[in-house]
Parts: sequence; structure tokens; C-alpha cells
Amino acid sequence: MNRSREILAVCMVIGFAVATTAFRINPPTVSTSKASVAGSLNPTAPMLAPRSGHSATLLPDGRVLIAGGMRRNQDFYKSAELFDPATGKFQPTGEMNQRRVGHIAVLLASGKVLVAGGWVGQGGTDSAELYDPATGKFTSIAKMTTARGRPSATLLANGDVLIAGGEKQDNESLASAEIFHASTLTFQPTGSMHLARISHTATLLKDGRVLVAGGYASSVAAGADLYDPKSGTFTETGSMASARCKHTSGLLPDGSVLIAGGSDSRGWDRMNKTEIYDPRTGKFTAGSPMNDKRFKLPDEAVPLTSGKLLVAGGSKEAEIFDPEDGKFVAVTGQMDERWHYMSETRLRDGSVLLAGGYPNNDQATAQTWTYRP
Repeated sequence: MNRSREILAVCMVIGFAVATTAFRINPPTVSTSKASVAGSLNPTAPMLAPRSGHSATLLPDGRVLIAGGMRRNQDFYKSAELFDPATGKFQPTGEMNQRRVGHIAVLLASGKVLVAGGWVGQGGTDSAELYDPATGKFTSIAKMTTARGRPSATLLANGDVLIAGGEKQDNESLASAEIFHASTLTFQPTGSMHLARISHTATLLKDGRVLVAGGYASSVAAGADLYDPKSGTFTETGSMASARCKHTSGLLPDGSVLIAGGSDSRGWDRMNKTEIYDPRTGKFTAGSPMNDKRFKLPDEAVPLTSGKLLVAGGSKEAEIFDPEDGKFVAVTGQMDERWHYMSETRLRDGSVLLAGGYPNNDQATAQTWTYRP
């Protein structure tokens, strides 16, 4: 009886070993969809307050500063909060000195965050402040040279910040620009753009210049300017095939720039058209269309560690642009609404925090999502 059991046990072990060896030699084929390769989007913990038109800034310690924004039209926030990736939760921090929406927020080399401009009502503000992560407080600093609602802000190679365009009063767009000097915490005028612009994009190129594209004043613009920090001047460069505003842009690994989405009017018209700007030729060429039409996007598409770009906002779905084949792939998972003027922040682990926004009415959401490659 015992001998029979031993023989049976040996046979079972041999059979398992053969099966295991066979599996290793001929593993089953696993089909991987393009969507799964593009990553996934999942809901995460909500913010402490519903916000759209707010700012989101990655701090040196890996947390994210969420500041200002609005609950609805004319209901603007002074409040700010911190997202901690370690806990996946938000917690309050100090309040700004000024309620604002559509402002700029830039992490400086000092580890502090410059917050400036934005709308405070029907017009812009020239107020500016610094957030110190060590104390959790905002401190007012010197004012900008002019009030600006929804300008662009670009951290330059020398640590200063280019602030361009925006709106001084309702329907009064600006062509002027200024430099924030991080060493003195002061603002100084610099050259003006060839067009007044709001809802444009500004992208830092590999050579240190800044591409400013699209936007609107009296009409939606197709033209673009290059800012040279060495001369402090703007020079006209190639014109886009499609006039657009409220779009997004992103620097690609080869130094070219993706321009995507937006609107060719000041209404609710959306587009899925894209273009690629080549700094070597100064020209724009048509790119592959996105999977969905979208506008009122974050100013910058998120560069991923893979060299691809994440485009989110203005649509229920997010999508990835792959510069190798020049095409877009939809991400697995969707949001419940087309959230406009949401924020997107790449975290230290390569994932991206998407937060807030508003749908077709002006009521903001506190919802957030995490994109994982």
C-alpha cells in the first residue's frame, strides 16, 4: 500500500515537472492592446474643495500644491491644499493673500513657488506672492508690471520666469511680457509679442528660446512668436495651419513641439487637429488627429518618462501621443465628464495627478484621477 503511494507521488512530481518545463518552453501568447500599453486612468481621493482654473505645482518633496481656482463664476478661492502621494490624500495649507483664478504658479530653484496674476473679478490682477513649503505660508512680494489674467509662464534656463500676454480687463488682451527675476523677487518689462494673446501656449525649447503659439485677442490667432532670453525680444516664426486658442503644447524628445486641440473660435467649438513645430525650419506641419475633439486644456501636455506625451482635459478620455509613430492612443478608463481647465501634474513615480475642472456648466468638481503608464 505504502509502495503504491510512493510510486503515485513520484509520477505526480514528474508530471508536474514536465508540465512546468513545457510551459516555460512554450509560454501562452498574451495579447496586449494598444490601450493597455498607453496606461490607465483611475479615480482617486477628492480635493478638499471643488476647483477649476486652479494651479498645481510639484514641490521638491514630491507633494503637489493646489492653489486658488473657482467653485463657479465669480466664486474664487484664496485657499490652497497639498496632495501627498504617500497617503493619496489632500490636506489644507496656508491661504493666498489674493483670491485668484487663471493665475500662474512656477516652482523656483529656491524650492518656493511663485504665484502671480490671474483674474480677481472681471479683470486681472498684478499681485504676486511666494509659497514656502517649509512654513506652508504665502507671502506677498512686489507686483507685476501690469495686471494679467491667464498669462503664460515659462521657467527659463537661468531660473527667471517669462510671463507673457494675458488679459488686463475683460476683452483687453495684452501683447506685452515681463521677466520675474528670482534673485531679487522683482518684475521687469521685456520685449512685446507681435500679437496680443490670451489662452495661448508657451513652450521652452531645447536651445533656451520660448515658442509662443496661438491664443486670441480680437480674433483667434494662427501666428507664433519666438522669445530669445539673450536679446529679450520676440521674433515672428511660422504660422500654424489652424488658428487656435485654449489648446495644449508639449516638447518632444527631438526638440520639436506638439500643438494639439483647442478651438478656432471664442465659443465652444472644439478641434482634434494637431501640428508639429520644427525649430530648425521655423515651420508647422500637420500631425495625426487626436481621438477626440477637446479644448480648455492645461497649457502643457505632460511629458512621460518614456518620451511620450499625455494629453488630458476637455474630454472624458485621456490619450497618449507617441512621437515614434506620430499617433495618439486612448488610455484605458474614462472620466465621467468633459472636465475643462483641470490640472495635471507628473509625480515622482511617473504617474500623473489629474484634478478638478468644470463641465458644460460652470460648477467645478473636487474629483481627481491618477494616470499610470
